[in-house]
Parts: sequence; structure tokens; C-alpha cells
Amino acid sequence: MMSDGALSQDEIDALLAGVDSSSMSGGAPAATMTAPAGGAGFNIAALEQFFSSTTNALSGNLAALTGAQATLNGPEVESSSRDSLLGQLPDMVTVVQANYTSGFPGEHLFLLPEESARTIASLMTKEDNIQLDDMAMSVIGEVISQMVGTQITSLTDKTGNKSIAAASPTAANVPKAAAALPAGDFAVMSYSLDLGDNVGNQVWEILGAAPAADISNSLSGSSSGAPAMQNSGMNMGGMGMQGMDMGGMNMGGMGMGGGMQSSNLGPTNVQSVQFPNLMQPRLGPHEAGNIGLIMDVSMEMTVELGRTRKLIKEILGMGEGTIIELDKLAGEPVDILVNHKLIAKGEVVVIDENFGVRVTEIVSPMERINDMGYN
Repeated sequence: MMSDGALSQDEIDALLAGVDSSSMSGGAPAATMTAPAGGAGFNIAALEQFFSSTTNALSGNLAALTGAQATLNGPEVESSSRDSLLGQLPDMVTVVQANYTSGFPGEHLFLLPEESARTIASLMTKEDNIQLDDMAMSVIGEVISQMVGTQITSLTDKTGNKSIAAASPTAANVPKAAAALPAGDFAVMSYSLDLGDNVGNQVWEILGAAPAADISNSLSGSSSGAPAMQNSGMNMGGMGMQGMDMGGMNMGGMGMGGGMQSSNLGPTNVQSVQFPNLMQPRLGPHEAGNIGLIMDVSMEMTVELGRTRKLIKEILGMGEGTIIELDKLAGEPVDILVNHKLIAKGEVVVIDENFGVRVTEIVSPMERINDMGYN
């Protein structure tokens, strides 16, 4: 059927999400939307077992960050596609991208309904009727960062892969059609989050097909390479070949019958050396709980408009009316420091007859560590 040149709403939604619109107009589907041969390619049971084992620790992290009695339940794991998942989502969602960069590299993101994101940001900032602006998105990103850190710690323990790392989460509140979902089939972990109000806030965690397959294979002990030699019934450790029946043949004192006699040295256990990954330390659930012990400690908070350097003779020559030029441009955010360490940036406001500062940006944990000289 000929088109009049106008785009349909489905085609507009697809373009916003970066999907080839030819798959929605009756033509051949785009190659990126084709499911891999043989099914999803990942072990749903292995993923569900692992992510279920982390919910208690994640609940503890959320409770410490929000101050609420947070309980994360689930997840239910399934293989899904873009069209299938979009049918479950509300019109507006907060998308938090936290792709794995090493270990099991690939797409990894979280989706929250707009109201659930607003509730979490409100609890974090202690503000009512909060707007989902850049500051709120930064707060949501920090929450997801803590969750991902806990998952990586557990995943490292269970798989032995010490190179797992993820990018710093970035959050945005967008129409669901604009959510950058993986192509083809992917793994969806569906959680229910209770923040102490008995309301089940839905949270979706999504893994692209590649990291989902790599993680599930690693958890279940399988790999894409050749099977280990001991699985085929042969053990070459030392001088022994156990489990091979060679008809009772004897070769120079090395019996090869129901099991070959091992040498006096015994089997040699050879293991590869694994070095710890140099990455930003993250708080585990035990450490996150202990932070409550220092919540009542007072700290000095200052707001710095700017800085400059002067010679002693210039300082001694100052008098009333002297203008000091600072190193910041007019309108630039001011620095917010705690114990002389930069933690955030903000803008100056006037509250009644007093000055105040509105926080517009939270400095990332890595920048804070570098500023304290721990890099």
C-alpha cells in the first residue's frame, strides 16, 4: 500500500527509540531486531537464583539511603523483547543506564515508573512534591550505583571473575517509547519495591542478550569453549589417567586398567593467578549498616563563591571599596564543601532576608575520593 509520506505514531515512537521503522511497516524486520537462533541464549533459572540472592542486601542499601523500611521482593525473570516490554510500562519512565564495561560487557539498565522515581528522590532529599529535574536524576543515579555495586560484589564472589565493572549510572525521565532498550531478546528482572507505604513500586532490571548469556553461563559453570579434560573421564594431573579402561594393559609400571596408578608425587594442581581488580571500593551491606553509627557527628559545611591568589603587598594595600576579582564567572555554580572537601555545587538563593544555596549537582563518589587524596 502506498504511503502519503506522513509518519504514523508507531513509526515516530520507533524513531525516538532508535529502532528501524521498516519493522513496523510490513517490510522485512531490521537485523538488530531478530532473536538469536536457538532461543534467548541465556539460562533464566540461573539468573533468577542469583538476583534473588541479592535482594536482602539491596533492601538494606535502599533502607540506609532513603531512611524508609525498604523491601525489595522478587525478581521474576523472563526473556522479553522491546514490543513485549513496552506493553507493560507506564507512559513515562525513569531510565537508568548502568552498562557493564568489563567482565560481562554489555547493556544493563533499570526502569522505574515516574511516580516510583519521584518517591525515591523525595525520600533521599527529604523534599515533598519534588520535580524530576537534573538534581533528582542525580539522586536516582546514586541509588542505582549502590545497587549495582552490591550486585557486582556478589557476582564476583560467585563467578570468580574479578574484572567486573560498570559505567557510572546516568538517569533520565522519558516517554517509554524513547527508552533505549536492547535489540532482539533480552533478560528482564521484575522486582516489587515496598518503601514502607505498602505500595508495590515496580522496578525492572534489564540485561542485554550478551551479558545475560555470559553471566548465566558463568553462574551455571558452563562455557562456550571445549569442556574441561576431567569431564571426559581423563585426568592428566601427575602421571595418572583415571577412568579409562585400556583392557588391563600395563606400560612400564604404569597400569592402565580400571584406573592407572598415580606416581609417588601425586596429581599436580595447577591454577591460574588472578589479581584483584583496581576499581572504586563500594560499601557492602554490612558496611552500609554501620554508617548509622556516625549519623549524629557534626561537620562544618561552607559555601565558596570563588578563590584568587594575591601578593602580600596587594593584601596589605586593601581598603574599603577594594574590588577583588575571583576565579569564577558570574552565574557559575558555587562550591559546597564539608570539612573543606568539595561534595556538591549549587546556586545562591534568597530565603526571606537570608542567603541560601540550592544544590544543583552532587559530586560523584570517584571525584570525592580523588579530592581527598585517595586516588
